[in-house]
Amino acid sequence: MAADVTREEFDARVAVLEREVEGEKMVTRHILDQTRHNSDDLATIKTRLGRVEGRLDGVEGRLEILSQDIRGLKQDVHGLKATVEGLVCNLPAIVAEAVRSALPKQRGKRG
Repeated sequence: MAADVTREEFDARVAVLEREVEGEKMVTRHILDQTRHNSDDLATIKTRLGRVEGRLDGVEGRLEILSQDIRGLKQDVHGLKATVEGLVCNLPAIVAEAVRSALPKQRGKRG
């Protein structure tokens, strides 16, 4: 069968194979180029993600501090509320005592 192939046909087949090899080389080069480009993009994304994670860690810390401050504020407000409620309950007696001590003492004398 190999004897049936003419020189022109052989050269044509070799040319086709050479073009296919060159085409595969072009595709391989393109894939390699895209891989490098994608690797650069991924490295950039990882760097930026690292910065974002760092910032989020800072925000998380500040939120924890704020949460503690809010808990303390709630306790302070609760204590103030109890103080005001106690004052409201005791205010009539306090005022009555103040008025009694401010008025001159009337010993057995009535108006």
